[in-house]
Amino acid sequence: MNPQKQGWLDRVPLFCYPKGIDMAQNKSDSTFLKRIWQFFTAVKLTVVLLVLLAATSIIGTVIPQNASPAFYFHNYGESLYKLFSVLNVFDMYNSWWFLALLGLLAVNIVVCSIDRLKSTWKIIFPEKIPFKPQRYRKMKNKTVFETNEDLEKVLPAFKEVLGKKFSFVSENPTDHGVGLYAEKGRWTRIGVYVVHSSILLLLIGALIGGIMGISGTMRLDEGEKGSAISLSGQHQHHDIGFSIKCNSFDVSFYDTGMPEEFRSNLSIIKDGKEVLSSDILVNQPLSFEGYNIYQSSYGTSAAENLELKIQNPKSGMVYTKQVKKGESIKLPEGGGTFELTGFDPNYSFRGHAVGEAFTGILRKGGESEGKQIVLPVKFPTFDRMRRGDLVLSVKDYEKTYYTGLQVAKDPGVPYVYIGFILMIAGCFITFFMSHQSVLVEVNHKNNPGCEVSVAGTANRNSQSMNLKIEKLVSKLKESISS
Repeated sequence: MNPQKQGWLDRVPLFCYPKGIDMAQNKSDSTFLKRIWQFFTAVKLTVVLLVLLAATSIIGTVIPQNASPAFYFHNYGESLYKLFSVLNVFDMYNSWWFLALLGLLAVNIVVCSIDRLKSTWKIIFPEKIPFKPQRYRKMKNKTVFETNEDLEKVLPAFKEVLGKKFSFVSENPTDHGVGLYAEKGRWTRIGVYVVHSSILLLLIGALIGGIMGISGTMRLDEGEKGSAISLSGQHQHHDIGFSIKCNSFDVSFYDTGMPEEFRSNLSIIKDGKEVLSSDILVNQPLSFEGYNIYQSSYGTSAAENLELKIQNPKSGMVYTKQVKKGESIKLPEGGGTFELTGFDPNYSFRGHAVGEAFTGILRKGGESEGKQIVLPVKFPTFDRMRRGDLVLSVKDYEKTYYTGLQVAKDPGVPYVYIGFILMIAGCFITFFMSHQSVLVEVNHKNNPGCEVSVAGTANRNSQSMNLKIEKLVSKLKESISS
């Protein structure tokens, strides 16, 4: 066996292995661990994981998250509903497989960073900064000029110029003179590790939020308070440890009838005392004890006072009557009695949504049970289908609103914020800063007189380095001309 081809394990003497352990088995274990390490250092794994995360994120955008089971069953059918339920697609970002993908990506980033750290560390913190003038003599951006000044005047002036622009300057003898080597920005090679760290923090924040985060909804009528939220995607409730009271709710509309703004005035009650009161809007949540309370929806919760319009289609006579929920009134022209029994903000008639509607019972003569009728707010002629002597419709009513709140607590948010800050810093270091080095070589030419050559390199953005060499040459010429 060629000793140069041997690995470190092959060169270990047999007596170094403890008794009872087979050397071939150790080789097999080492090879297995090496394959695992190589698997996680592969760029292909990173690409595959990113593609999978992007694809699943698209699915999570297309398929509404945390809707009701009836919605999914109606829209996707029984077979897909069962499959999606098993895969937890309806709460995809908290599913075990999505969190597993994030975990694999985190391991991939850590292993890749560790694998390349040794070589990068040697570049950033070398035992001795090497001086290789041959490397700079062959560069395309090399610029040569001559001066009549002697070496004793040129060197101090050039050192001063380089000292202002670079963090490290050294003087080294060359074949025909002196070389001034200067550099800065070795530390900028850690920019990629800062970016990797930021991605890890983002992934950690997402994992913490997915595992430990709490998100749910709460519905409150005006004047009502509550301390339990309905967890998203689950048939469970969670006590948040304090009470939220809806003091008032206001909504304004455009001329088209679309809502322009809806606002809730909330109070936070802790241990029986009001500790905070504030208005919330759609994009202006209220924060308390790590929970963010968002304005997410609203609706009509109840309407108890109704102004009823009563019309005789034949004579054209129109009457109005006031009625309250649970109250029974006499109808004109011997039309019997009408009892207001309820209000439904989302009434469905034969499978069609008709919106807000009042329900009541119409009785004639000595009827005890009567006939149930529906009076949709948006369809004033709806009662004509009953073909009665009188047509009833809603003229006006007093609304009471409820506010729909989204209550969420995500302990991973601080990690995400720090991750974004580090990502910005890492990207700035990686794309806008570089490790730059120059060699100013001063050779004896005449007596007095010197030939000066200037060349430089950078680990990124070489075109920018060419411009810096031109400016440096100008500064060097100015330093010895004054």
